[in-house]
Amino acid sequence: MHARAEHDRAPQAHPVIPIDRQLEAILMIADEPQSLVALGAAVNAPVPAVRQAVERLVADFDGVDGTTRRGFELREVGGGWRFYVRQDLDAVVEQFVEAERPSRLSQAALETLAVVAYKQPITRSQIASIRAVNVDGVVRTLVARGLIEESFTDSETGAINYVTSDLLLQQLGINSLDELPLISPLLDDGADGFGQNEGIPDGRV
Repeated sequence: MHARAEHDRAPQAHPVIPIDRQLEAILMIADEPQSLVALGAAVNAPVPAVRQAVERLVADFDGVDGTTRRGFELREVGGGWRFYVRQDLDAVVEQFVEAERPSRLSQAALETLAVVAYKQPITRSQIASIRAVNVDGVVRTLVARGLIEESFTDSETGAINYVTSDLLLQQLGINSLDELPLISPLLDDGADGFGQNEGIPDGRV
């Protein structure tokens, strides 16, 4: 009886998850390109093994060796890897986004748009830090509606920087960002500027 009780309390061994599947899961939720080094650290595997796993995933998604070619691809961009919709399916995705597009922006989207307008160029993580919430979905919505766009990818971090688009200027009826209203008077004491960042005394880029 005692031996059986000890056996019942023994820790159960967890199944070993293949590195390919681990990387696939991480890349599925990553909003920025991930380097091989970063992926290796995430799954506790050496870079050569990660590189081979990524190559297998690319081949798998591309339909090599008889597998089904997926509607997305794993692409190397800016020194990192990230999932993208295949170019030949852009029209399908655009049609879906247009059909799902709401007529008005939500409060969260308006707040995020304001952050980008006054702080651009800015990354998703920086926007999230200012708003103290996850902004992935909102940023995708603003990009889909053409109000913000990708400007450049940081060569060191791989983070995508966003800026407002010409369409936003048209929607606001202004010719340049210099015509945006000052944000400082709207703050509690009107002195700290937007986000309390140095170098922007009037709260406008």
